[in-house]
Amino acid sequence: MRRTSGRTELRPAGVVGGLLVALLAGGCAAMPDSGGVTKVELSKSSAEKNLQVRVFPVEPAKGAVPQDLLAGFLDALTADDSYVTARKYLTPGARANWNPEAGIKVLAANPGHLKVGVTDADTDVSIPVDGQLVSQVDDRHSFSIESPRMIQFNFSFVREKAGEWRIDKLPDGLILNEVNFRNSYRQVDRFFYAAPDPSAPTAASVTNQDVLIADPIYLRRRIDPLGSAVRALVSGPSNWLAPVARSAFPAGVSADSVESVSLDDNRTGHVTLAGVDLGSATACRRMATQLLYTLADQGTGQVDRLELKAQHGGPACLASRADEPQIGPGSLAGQMSTRQFYQRADDGVLHETRGEAVGEPVHGPLGRPQPSGRPLGAIAVARDGERAAAISGDGHQLFTLPFLDSQTAMPQPVLTTPSRPGSKGDDGLVSPTWDGRGDLYVVDRDPVAPKVMLVRDKQAVPVPVDDLGGRSVQGIKVSSDGVRVALLLKEGKDSKDQRLWLGLVVHGGTKDAPTAEITGLRLANPAFQEVLSVSWAEADQLLVLGKEKDKAQQLQYISTDGSQNRDARLQGGGEMVAVAASESRGTTVLPVPPVLALEKEAGKPYRLVNNQWRELVLPYKASAFIYPG
Repeated sequence: MRRTSGRTELRPAGVVGGLLVALLAGGCAAMPDSGGVTKVELSKSSAEKNLQVRVFPVEPAKGAVPQDLLAGFLDALTADDSYVTARKYLTPGARANWNPEAGIKVLAANPGHLKVGVTDADTDVSIPVDGQLVSQVDDRHSFSIESPRMIQFNFSFVREKAGEWRIDKLPDGLILNEVNFRNSYRQVDRFFYAAPDPSAPTAASVTNQDVLIADPIYLRRRIDPLGSAVRALVSGPSNWLAPVARSAFPAGVSADSVESVSLDDNRTGHVTLAGVDLGSATACRRMATQLLYTLADQGTGQVDRLELKAQHGGPACLASRADEPQIGPGSLAGQMSTRQFYQRADDGVLHETRGEAVGEPVHGPLGRPQPSGRPLGAIAVARDGERAAAISGDGHQLFTLPFLDSQTAMPQPVLTTPSRPGSKGDDGLVSPTWDGRGDLYVVDRDPVAPKVMLVRDKQAVPVPVDDLGGRSVQGIKVSSDGVRVALLLKEGKDSKDQRLWLGLVVHGGTKDAPTAEITGLRLANPAFQEVLSVSWAEADQLLVLGKEKDKAQQLQYISTDGSQNRDARLQGGGEMVAVAASESRGTTVLPVPPVLALEKEAGKPYRLVNNQWRELVLPYKASAFIYPG
């Protein structure tokens, strides 16, 4: 559900840019059949012009030599013909064994290869192909960013009885440069249910509420977009998300189970599964709800309903977004997720504001200056908008309290961390954040025992973070579903680099002894060496303020697979110190809440309205401008 201008609750039609058609004329040019061995680069295709192009592939030319075939084959991989033409470059044996769905290796530029001459007496030849790997997509369609490194592939060619050369051995999967990858593939979301928390209080309904979470994948832009999305969904979640995701589809359902997928003129999707027992009405509807949100994310038009049925007949079930808003992605962000708050820099008082108004102080102690005269530190408003967590001015105590006038004084702290001798202001508690189930997280930068803490009611629980590799947690932002988390990690004790990492929160234990662990760390946008601020934005991406080495600060939307969202570009960022977004998806009636930002020097708060930054004029300086969460 990536944020773009004009977004409504479900993805509208036409978010993909205009399509240009490129005709590739002519066959492969003849090459000399003898000569030296030199390093060359494959010819640039029309996709290199950074356009979304439709490629019409060229079949192998008669008498083409191996490196002609190699160039033609790699060009044919970008065509929208389900690899029909690409297979014509292969021997029958290679054609039967080659699996193009095994994944994609994305290279920084066109792959290079050796120019190998052949003679009439040659019957076989090998050509190594190399390039700089920057990212890849696995066989489950999941994208991952790679540390740039050189990799090599080997292609073997044989001369068949008719005298024509063909590719006999080749690596499974596809090899594409970055431009061709972006032109041929699009990022979409499939949706799964967040894993339940076995330690959640059974009396609180919100803690046990089903909610869908996004699992971003990459699929072909123009080859059966609906069917490929459904097949990817029923095959199960990505390896990364699997520990915290659950699917309503029974075991044994696979891509081969999808019999048909269609969309009618009444905005109703129809999916038929073969060899599948849809079970009870409840089980069927849970499957249909996953399909509904997955198809609605394909950019093919609004989908209001989804009918699911089995091939052998029997009762079908129908899911409607009008009936399932409490399950939809981002639903645990809360109805109050559009409320905006700011904190005064002079006395720390928390105000609530809407529109262009200065607003009013919140009820209770957070709406009044502290008796000590020392302003409170960071404040995080809960997703319900009715309470908040606040860190003391010295950074060593954490409080939680409601917005009630009956709360006349600050309560006892729910968490205290010691003040260590010789600290230079880089210890203490920072970055409080709430999920949509009422759990509060905070980072304790105690130099002796740094840790992430989970606070549930009055109980504080340490949350181990796997595979830190010498890094230290400097900030945290948990998603409303409570199972995904963004971390700001300092790269080393003496390093100034602070990068954005994504992780999963795996809950366990019991009601009386809850546990949680952050695992599955993955680096997001490695180009950002210094990340200043991060906020969840909708159900599948984050709004990030950061900078690349020797460049100005910038704002980016980053997907949960770590990739940059290129469909939603933001202006500004150079003079900002913090940004915030809401996970509220908006509706056709209520728009997506605007991005909030705080200026670095003057502490002026801004809203992004119609792609223009508008200042909220205050009579005093602000230290924070935030949404609940």
